[in-house]
Amino acid sequence: MTTYTLHLPDEVDPAEPEALDRAKLVPDAFVWPAFWFSALWFFWHRLWLAGLIVLAAEIVVWLAGLALGLSTAAGFAIALLLSWLVGLEASSLRRWTYARTGRPIRDAVTASDAKEAEVKFVARWLREEGARMGSPPSRPVAPAHARSESPALGLFPEAQGQR
Repeated sequence: MTTYTLHLPDEVDPAEPEALDRAKLVPDAFVWPAFWFSALWFFWHRLWLAGLIVLAAEIVVWLAGLALGLSTAAGFAIALLLSWLVGLEASSLRRWTYARTGRPIRDAVTASDAKEAEVKFVARWLREEGARMGSPPSRPVAPAHARSESPALGLFPEAQGQR
């Protein structure tokens, strides 16, 4: 199961179902395309600042490897670790960019795939819309009847006096 976050612009009103067309769904999982293509994946998703940060980190790591005289195998291992970090944090950087550009997290659900997450988001969105439009309130649940036989609480059947 993966956790998905829903990002919507600030000006969106929950009363308009068309607002879901502008929604962005972000899974909280390892992103394989970001692992393989790193900065290009960020640019593809129009995450310019995050893409530039990743590209700069890759260049700095490459230059540091050259300056330190690392072997090719060590340089490859370090680049692989950096790509692994990018794959792990790609979703977080995507959420950070959306929040910075006026698309904060509006909801989060756990689902097995993106389609199920979309169904859950739409159901919650429409339920929230119905509550705002004045749907009849649900009936209150009647409390269970308390037994008044014993005034004591806990494991002992009788209340004790002061000692």
